[in-house]
Amino acid sequence: MTVKLLYFILSFSLLISSSGLQADDGTDAMAKILPARLASHVKFLADDLLEGRGTATRGYDLAALYVMTEFQQLGLKPAGKNGTFYQPIPFRKATTIRENCSFILIDKEGEHPLEYGKDYVMAADYSRPQTSASAEVVFAGFGVTAPELKYDDYAGLDVKGEIVALLSNAPASFPVSARAHYNSALQKEKNAVAHGAIGIVTLRTADDEKRGPWDRVIRQNKLSGFHWKDPSGQPNNFFPQIQITASLNKDGSTKLFAGSKSTFDEVSQQAKDNKLHGFPLGFRASLKKESKLEEAESPNVIAVLEGSDPALKNEYIVYSAHLDHLGISDPVNGDPINNGAYDNATGVSSILEIARAYTECAKRPRRSILFIALTGEEKGLQGSDYFANYPTVPQKSIVADINVDMFMMIFPVADVVIMGAEHSSIGPIAEEAARTNGLKVSPDPTPEEVRFVRSDQYSFIKKGVPSIAMTAGQQSTDPSVNGAEAIKQWLRTIYHSPQDDINQHFDWETGVKAIRASFLTGYRIANADQRPTWNPGDFFGKEFGNK
Repeated sequence: MTVKLLYFILSFSLLISSSGLQADDGTDAMAKILPARLASHVKFLADDLLEGRGTATRGYDLAALYVMTEFQQLGLKPAGKNGTFYQPIPFRKATTIRENCSFILIDKEGEHPLEYGKDYVMAADYSRPQTSASAEVVFAGFGVTAPELKYDDYAGLDVKGEIVALLSNAPASFPVSARAHYNSALQKEKNAVAHGAIGIVTLRTADDEKRGPWDRVIRQNKLSGFHWKDPSGQPNNFFPQIQITASLNKDGSTKLFAGSKSTFDEVSQQAKDNKLHGFPLGFRASLKKESKLEEAESPNVIAVLEGSDPALKNEYIVYSAHLDHLGISDPVNGDPINNGAYDNATGVSSILEIARAYTECAKRPRRSILFIALTGEEKGLQGSDYFANYPTVPQKSIVADINVDMFMMIFPVADVVIMGAEHSSIGPIAEEAARTNGLKVSPDPTPEEVRFVRSDQYSFIKKGVPSIAMTAGQQSTDPSVNGAEAIKQWLRTIYHSPQDDINQHFDWETGVKAIRASFLTGYRIANADQRPTWNPGDFFGKEFGNK
């Protein structure tokens, strides 16, 4: 009798295992994420018919409709506004009227006009059709004040009523997390306002020119900008104290320092050597700008898979990816449509396939899963920032964000970089998920690019939500490929151009590995007893964790 009972138990266990009725660890559903499905989404979203998916354009609306219908056919529930899949966002749209802008340097020898496009560009103002400023120009390093690091670029400077000239980025001596945070243009603008400045001129070094060609800056400067509006109708993160902003290229920056005690090349080297000191530049600057202001609207697309646990279903894991791209610009090689195949048709396609995998799980995860296709990322993380400020679920119920942005498949990738892994308890989960899918995990090879604050996960981080983004590393399984050089070349020649289209090489098998890893990361978080936590002493945890 005992032998028969044991035989029955073993046989039943084998039957359960072979029939898929065992405790679901997500791997079966993960395996259903397939290259062909990923490719089909990307091919549609990056098609010329969508005209580059520019924020608040017909092309973006078509892309949003595609995502919404995909969510519907998967059986997901709407999680937008008023029982729909859409979260409409009111925007202030602003366009610089280039021909009515001017930037004149003035010294004892007279006026020295700079040329728009050749030396400088100006971002539009989001509240005033015309603005101007005339004041002394003071070099204030990176424009950073970081008391916890005993660093202050404004120390010893009086910039009240003046125009500050600032280097891009942040001190290389800072820890990576702090450098990323203080690199933010918003942080620099807030700091300039706190010190009484009325204008900001951003300076591009030779290294900046290598990373991003000036002709790309000019092309994008011709496009309209967007800031979401608060309930009172005011554009967000707008500081009326700052009358004017401009960016100078390397040649323009050199002209600005022509009469100072240090050349721009010398200052650039001092920045690398961590020996910066601010000083007046010896020029007075007179700047004028004209902007065209309009109202616009563009939606985030949001769906939810309700969790299975009676209590934990009220907590949410977010998968986010920006749906927008640059739209139509001046042509490059005769092509004006910025299709954004990698940036970020791949990301939206990824969360669609991740959503499919969740619907095919043997059992729904314990926590609920929120899928968000975001608008306005290319305009300064606008869609994610709006959602973070006006979430469609209780803000405190969002326990993690897994953002998917531009996973590069231009060669067969052997490793991934998990942005944010070092900040929270999500890190080990994501690393294990990557290894489960045959991907090595590497540290960020280019921390100076501060990529962690340049995509939508940062909007969630600023609300205290632990977040990650899984990106491609630089190692290839093909020994003939120099991955680092291939990515560097792509970023310089293809990124944010019409050449980011479906005609490039896509190693779909590589992409699927990364998507499966992102799925598995979220699945394990969703089924864990405890929500993710910031690591003890983490910079972002201390800065934002109590929000």
